[in-house]
Amino acid sequence: MSKNLDTINHHESVVRSYIRNFPTVFTKAKQHKMWDEDGKEYLDFFSGAGALNYGHNDDHMKEKLIEYISSDGITHSLDMASTAKAEFLEKFDDVILKPRDLDYKVMFPGPTGTNTVESALKLARKVTGRTDIISFTGGFHGMTIGSLSVTGNSMKRQGAGIPLQNTVTMAYDNYVDHDTIVYLERFLEDSGSGVAIPAAMIVETVQGEGGINAARFEWLKQIEEICRRWGILLIIDDVQAGIGRTGSFFSFEAAGIKPDIICLSKSLSGYGLPLAVTLIKPELDIWKPGEHNGTFRGNNHAFVTATAALDYWKDESFEKEIHEKSELIYNFLEKIVTDYPEIKGEVRGRGFMIGIASEVEGLAEKITARCFKLGLIMETAGPNDEVFKLFPPLNIPKDELQKGLDIIEESVKDLVKDPVTN
Repeated sequence: MSKNLDTINHHESVVRSYIRNFPTVFTKAKQHKMWDEDGKEYLDFFSGAGALNYGHNDDHMKEKLIEYISSDGITHSLDMASTAKAEFLEKFDDVILKPRDLDYKVMFPGPTGTNTVESALKLARKVTGRTDIISFTGGFHGMTIGSLSVTGNSMKRQGAGIPLQNTVTMAYDNYVDHDTIVYLERFLEDSGSGVAIPAAMIVETVQGEGGINAARFEWLKQIEEICRRWGILLIIDDVQAGIGRTGSFFSFEAAGIKPDIICLSKSLSGYGLPLAVTLIKPELDIWKPGEHNGTFRGNNHAFVTATAALDYWKDESFEKEIHEKSELIYNFLEKIVTDYPEIKGEVRGRGFMIGIASEVEGLAEKITARCFKLGLIMETAGPNDEVFKLFPPLNIPKDELQKGLDIIEESVKDLVKDPVTN
């Protein structure tokens, strides 16, 4: 074991997790590659759990950031005005919102995904005067108390140490054999169901931690219709599925819906710098000044890189490229399922948020471990880690993408051939 790895294992809390799956010390990263202290090169199909959709150390963003730092630009400003913030807001409106005919106020709730979810839940309750939130099976929304209350994973929920209240869990699309929309509507209509009309429903269009479950666009549209009919606010948690990960900037665009509140973080800064926003329909923006705040909601370095990252979205070429490579990934995974029936696999997900769920206990973990040995970083998902998921950078060249896919197939082939040794 290296000295640095030994130091980390000795001093860092046992709560650490990713280091257990990737037991090496990384020293350098560029685009879709990482290197450890021994000089070993890895293809990155992890992308910071979706925080690095444009890969590591993008040259354009880096140039803008270095220029800003060198000119002594404001680093920390809470929610005071800064040129970096103004430039981001203007460009976000011009490049993202207006072309999609979307009108939202932008709130900076704090730097992480759980911050934006907490603010969304709080605002929904404030606007409606109701307390309950409907969430869905398999959902993951964060690790602080409010966001954890709408998260499905029992292990993570138990970490709260207290009862998690004022939430009701309903069945996600395809969670059960029957129509989950009918079931949901029946609960709302029946005064004896024990389910009060909630302040909001919060949903991921594609569930990451829940197992790469993709909701049908028709189902999402029906959820929106129910929310409109009952005066319930619709919150889309696009922290992981957004910023192009599922094919379009917002993951819900193909469904033709317009959520009341949208939660964004992870790849919003484009560079791995902490940044989150809560997008709010203007009529719902009823906060009192300072009613929700946070010391690090003015991360100007993240504003700079986020503004630069929006250049990817100035026209349709980047999105077209995402769709082309997404088709390549999907076809590859379907072929894996067909060619290796021993893995009892099912392709799940959408776009660059995709993977294979295996009925064979422990197989997904073995595949990701084998991939790591062969120089590919990839993680598992699902309540039982039954899915190995692919999260390559969106801008990875096709030939490098294919190299990673080849490593996955080699790993699957090795495990099918000799499951005990591997």
